[in-house]
Amino acid sequence: MPKITKAPRPPYPQHFDPALAEKILNPVRDVHALSERMRVISGQFLGCPYIVNPLIGSAHAPEVFTVSLQGFDCVTYIETVLALALADSVDQFVETIRRIRYKHGHVDWKSRNHYMTDWIRNNARAGFVRNMTQGSAAVRKTRTLSTIEDLPHRIVTFPCFPKRLLPRIKQRVADGDLIFFASTRRRLDVFHAGLLFHDGDQITLRHASRSQGGVVEQPLKAFLKQNRMAGLIAVRPTGQSPSRG
Repeated sequence: MPKITKAPRPPYPQHFDPALAEKILNPVRDVHALSERMRVISGQFLGCPYIVNPLIGSAHAPEVFTVSLQGFDCVTYIETVLALALADSVDQFVETIRRIRYKHGHVDWKSRNHYMTDWIRNNARAGFVRNMTQGSAAVRKTRTLSTIEDLPHRIVTFPCFPKRLLPRIKQRVADGDLIFFASTRRRLDVFHAGLLFHDGDQITLRHASRSQGGVVEQPLKAFLKQNRMAGLIAVRPTGQSPSRG
């Protein structure tokens, strides 16, 4: 009989530590609820430093698939937690975060989800998340996306909840929900993102904070009070991963 050889595994991303990924996944090996997996995994990163511009690539330099588990900006933090929570193995994590970060999983600077309205739309189409920002409480905002000079300028309209309505939408929040904070700037859609968890009668925000120098958790109510914003975009993980179709 002909010998069957296993296909070689593609190289790991730059800066990636597979042994650390295994260590992070170990506490959730027997945890099946996605919300609890996200709580445990996101908590392991508390205290990790904030990294400015952690990804490699530009309109003038090749994109390099980069995954670090030791430092984040706000977007790479939520991407990493979500991909780990959906993964059953290190290799599956790598595949998942690639598909979350890039449209159709194609590693290229132009395919990267630079604007968060693109991130939400593309990952909803891929089946990873569902946009929960709907109903009579939602309002629509229009922005001309032009903060990234090397991308074509374009107009987008998206729904968000006014932050004053937090008491009304609080009951809709589930552990592990992703939250995106809509910008008041005309050229930008979203200025920050994080994860939400219930903590007693309040909602806690876990996020990679540039001003605080790392991954922190704080009451969502306090963050809303400290920051100006046009509204809140709520997104829920669906539980779909590459192996689960």
